[in-house]
Amino acid sequence: MELTRRDAAAALAALGASGGVALGARVAADRGRDAGGDSGGDGTGDDAPADDETVRETLTAVAAVVYPDDATGVEEFVDGFLDGRLDGSAHAAGVREAVAELNRLARSWHGGAVADLDPAVRDRHLREVGADIADEDPDGTTAERVRYYVVNELLLAFYASPTGGELVGIENPQGHPGGAESYRRGPR
Repeated sequence: MELTRRDAAAALAALGASGGVALGARVAADRGRDAGGDSGGDGTGDDAPADDETVRETLTAVAAVVYPDDATGVEEFVDGFLDGRLDGSAHAAGVREAVAELNRLARSWHGGAVADLDPAVRDRHLREVGADIADEDPDGTTAERVRYYVVNELLLAFYASPTGGELVGIENPQGHPGGAESYRRGPR
């Protein structure tokens, strides 16, 4: 099933991120720049957060590993979702920092950024970091922050979207109308 920008907008709406529509309108002008004001580049410096382009590339690469194989249009979906999430908020700063750390570890352990790794190596890298078993904690260890800001961010977007929810058997995700009729007919 194909994920679209419309699914991304629906996921943002379900999360209450109403600024996503306005931000999406100006994203073409901002592409490649860090919308949050932190110009940390690709996060290769010691404490430099990742810029928006690196965040988009990295989350798209991770989504290709954590989303079901049946999902298509992942890049467009993740890009659309991030249009509403990469703002000047503390959450966006946490995403940038977690991505930078994930990429620093990937370069150290595997010789390249997450987006440059083979999907099997990406999957192994997430497991080596511990993101597959860590509890999510925005102020915790690297594994906990990667789980919170990278893996859970992607899963939240996926499950909150109508197409993503349908793909995994959640016919009527929270925040989307369905009415009593959707409960009477059962899953498709």
